[in-house]
Amino acid sequence: MLQQILRDMYIDPELLAELNEEQKQILFYKMREEQLRRWREREEKAQMEDALLKKTARLKRSNGKRVQWLHGSDDEVWVWVMGEATGDKPYEQISEELIAERARQQAQKEAEELWRQKEAEITKKFRDAMAKEKARIVAEKWKIEIEDRKAAKLIEEKIQEELKRKGVEEEERQKGEELIRQQEELRAKELYLSLKQAQQHSQHNEHEDQEWAEQLRRSKAADEERSHKARRARDEYRRQSLRAIQKGKVAGLSSLFRGTSLNNDQETKLNNNSPSPLMTLTAPFSKVWERPSRPFSREIIIRWFKEEQLPRRAGFERNTNNIAPWFHGIISRQEAEELLMNKSEGAFLVRVSEKIWGYALSYRQQSGFKHFLVDASGDFYSFLGVDPNRHATLTDLIDFHKEEIITSSGGELLLEPCGQRRNQPDYSPLFE
Repeated sequence: MLQQILRDMYIDPELLAELNEEQKQILFYKMREEQLRRWREREEKAQMEDALLKKTARLKRSNGKRVQWLHGSDDEVWVWVMGEATGDKPYEQISEELIAERARQQAQKEAEELWRQKEAEITKKFRDAMAKEKARIVAEKWKIEIEDRKAAKLIEEKIQEELKRKGVEEEERQKGEELIRQQEELRAKELYLSLKQAQQHSQHNEHEDQEWAEQLRRSKAADEERSHKARRARDEYRRQSLRAIQKGKVAGLSSLFRGTSLNNDQETKLNNNSPSPLMTLTAPFSKVWERPSRPFSREIIIRWFKEEQLPRRAGFERNTNNIAPWFHGIISRQEAEELLMNKSEGAFLVRVSEKIWGYALSYRQQSGFKHFLVDASGDFYSFLGVDPNRHATLTDLIDFHKEEIITSSGGELLLEPCGQRRNQPDYSPLFE
């Protein structure tokens, strides 16, 4: 279609055969711009000529306010007859030239009008051709897409028919539901026994907790005292060494250092031989980690996190060493609700629990807050009582419930993580 339009504009067919579609479009627009430019020049020239003629006529009308006749040698009014003087054109010739000029101007106007109509027709043909081409391309794409969908649907129907014929799908579903139900019952029994033991331990060992805190305080004080004495011995040795080097008495300094070391060793032995109620408690604490039946202090919770959760990258983003924006330390339920107070529905945070070996997920809903316990006492992470799914990492559990609801009744989706509010993060003690 575009090639036919260019031929109507008197473009060489051999030149058109060598051009592609984009070059033809560029040539079309350039030819049209050139024709418009020429038409504008002719219009301006005609307007200038008309203005000059009008100005000349106006000057002729306004200059002479009276008529003064020329007189000849015979004192008669001199009369000039057009065509009779030397060099004058005949009247017929002047009339012919005027008629020819008027005919030329009329033909020019008609040609310009014809060109406007032709240009509008060419533009319409070009737009129609482009619209038809776009419609053809869209129809072909739509046809291919429909064929692909039909082929995919046929394949899916074949697979479903095959599975239904063999009965594999229903059997696997029943097995999976039965396995999940058994695991849920077994886990419920384990958690019941654990919570029962924790309750009994809380009732019968409150006095032991107080003794444990006092022993821990005494142990820290003794450790600080030993560190202070060792630091004094090192400072004394450094001071004596500098003095001995200055005086050239290295041998005497060595004997002095042996005496100092002996005194320090004696102090250490005395401290080790002195009865300490914390010896039986601090030795296992520093060598082998044994998890108590329940978290009864912040120190134990921090120790549990460092011993068991850090190796499993709890609280970290996937595939990076950055702390996840939703992770918080040992904060209370009230502090979590204050952080979520001005957030929209779907905001959430994960905090270290003080009740179980695990975490608490605090969720902002439209009418208030919800708190879900996350069990981390085993080698997996799962919600207590609401979701039987088990996840290898804490990040896997969070990412899973960004797409899947936690409970069918509440429809909770984890949409917006709630980060820290203070410059000092509340999880700092866990990573020190």
